[in-house]
Amino acid sequence: MIILKTPEEIELMRAAGKILAACHREIAKMIRPGISTWDIDQFVEEFLAKNGATPEQKGYSGYPYATCGSVNDVICHGFPKKDPLQNGDIVTIDMVVRKDGWLADSAWSYEVGTVSPEAKKLLEVTEKSLYLGIEQAVVGNRIGDISHAIQTFAQANGYSVVRDFTGHGIGKDMHEEPYVPHFGPPGRGQRLKEGMVITIEPMLNIGTYHAKIDADGWTARTRDGQLSAQYEHTIAITADGPVILTKQ
Repeated sequence: MIILKTPEEIELMRAAGKILAACHREIAKMIRPGISTWDIDQFVEEFLAKNGATPEQKGYSGYPYATCGSVNDVICHGFPKKDPLQNGDIVTIDMVVRKDGWLADSAWSYEVGTVSPEAKKLLEVTEKSLYLGIEQAVVGNRIGDISHAIQTFAQANGYSVVRDFTGHGIGKDMHEEPYVPHFGPPGRGQRLKEGMVITIEPMLNIGTYHAKIDADGWTARTRDGQLSAQYEHTIAITADGPVILTKQ
């Protein structure tokens, strides 16, 4: 069942999104060779506590951390680690923030030091694909219109779109209906209605879209070991168009 949100509830989600976005702005200042995803995870816990919010991922289905820290070939759900990030790495930090009972979700990919032209282009195309998807998140369109806009742009630039993980509805629960694939034909799927709140979170790979899961049961990697990137916002569907609740 899709749970439509009132304008007042969307404002509560926006409050969570503002804290999340502020946290990402601070993370952007921290990213450099030598810092670890463990350091970032500890910072996020402290930042959220200072702002009256909590990390929703911690404890979710047994997940032990406040963030996911996904480096290079890790698509998503990477465990924060104490290994220092290296010059040329790319890292995605994903978090879900709860504030006053309502959630916001956003992932962002970062350059560590000086990255290769190949990595830089992957990040640029992935971020652009997110915003092309958001442009389609209007009342009357369908989920497939978002999916198609992302896939068309990604593949035109030579990248594959991950199939195993999708966007989703969000509100008081992290994962609500509908699911939002980042691939597929236009004009299919749930019709978008005012009051829906969804995440759009394309994951693009340089090589194959196929994933494999590490022994920890969470960390998803590209099957061919090539780079992956992800950008994600929480979006409210309104009569005036899509509203980014996690805008940085």
